[in-house]
Amino acid sequence: MHYDVRRMAAGEWRELRGITLEALRDSPKAFSSSYTDSAARPENYWRHRAAQGATARESATFTAGDETGAWVGIAGVEPLPDVPDHVHIHSVYVTPAHRGAAGPAADLVRAVVRHAREHTTVGALTLGVHEDNGRARAFYRRLGFEPTGTVVPYVRNPAERILVLGYPGFR
Repeated sequence: MHYDVRRMAAGEWRELRGITLEALRDSPKAFSSSYTDSAARPENYWRHRAAQGATARESATFTAGDETGAWVGIAGVEPLPDVPDHVHIHSVYVTPAHRGAAGPAADLVRAVVRHAREHTTVGALTLGVHEDNGRARAFYRRLGFEPTGTVVPYVRNPAERILVLGYPGFR
């Protein structure tokens, strides 16, 4: 199957909301927000997120669409204000029917890495993965990410941990 991986458009807030809520239902530990909180957010929140993901210089949201144009994947990248010289990949998700080697996940991650290289001047690229998500850790390792040794508490349950992976080939 062919996937169209591209940066989202500013008006695609409904699609952004839909796939975000699907991701939070399907893989709640992969994200720092909850389905309940996200579902309750007003339309203007989603409009703002879509506009930022589509037009910000350093931040971006990429989507993967199937042959019909339906969104089947998403990934974002943005600087972390509290971590200087650093940009962070977030919100990586692919619907279950489109996962695996033939799916768009690797292309989505490559798109956000490329965007970060071309639109930021920072020296480090990272992402976080829940300690229980061995499949995601293996996927990121295949793409060249390595453990940084940094471990942070999972926002939604501080007894659990997020492992920070870095991308040594970023710069």
